[in-house]
Amino acid sequence: MATVGRSLAENVAEDILAMITIDKKFAIGDKLPNENELSANLHVSRTTLREAIRILVAHNVLEIQRGKGTYIKNNQELNEEFGLKELSTFKVDVKDLYEMRLIFEPQAAFYATKRATDKEIERILYYGRLEEELILKKEDRTEVEQAFHKSIAKATHNEFMNRLIPILYQAIDKGVPLSNTNEEMVQNTLSDHRMIMEFLLRRDAEGAKTAMKLHIIHAMRGFGIMEE
Repeated sequence: MATVGRSLAENVAEDILAMITIDKKFAIGDKLPNENELSANLHVSRTTLREAIRILVAHNVLEIQRGKGTYIKNNQELNEEFGLKELSTFKVDVKDLYEMRLIFEPQAAFYATKRATDKEIERILYYGRLEEELILKKEDRTEVEQAFHKSIAKATHNEFMNRLIPILYQAIDKGVPLSNTNEEMVQNTLSDHRMIMEFLLRRDAEGAKTAMKLHIIHAMRGFGIMEE
């Protein structure tokens, strides 16, 4: 399902950007695969891919080097988590960060459910399922949980939300190691994420919003920082 009002090339450009910033398939300075390979991977024509690349070149994400190929540009915003590095260094405690998550993320889940392309839904589900595997194996899931929530934020197609998310990552960075020692919190994460994914897949925006709210409330209660 394409996002209303967006061209196919714009959606493909978003997919490539997500491959860089979320999936980490490409790093700064990397060369993109050749046109035939990348268009096949993205299931689009080479004409559409070329237009998507032009969009990303115009937005300072890619650069075309004649005779060499297309490369990920050394873009300051990509390097600094969307330009909010200095804000993300503030010493804020877990309670403040989780309150911010409670304010923003349920509504992000709502808009993501309404606006996400099918490819974006697939990405969210991929990271949600991968996180579940890591939980069951008792392995570190911090980066994957970040990717899960970042994928939801990106699917809102709201630039402010994408710029805010790196700050909220501090809550995930602090919360995951602590929650690993609390079996109830781990089980809540499993069931909550399953609910979020189910509502996203069904395109039930209100359900996704409620599930995300419950997920954050469960975490806050687990940490003893929820004001009743």
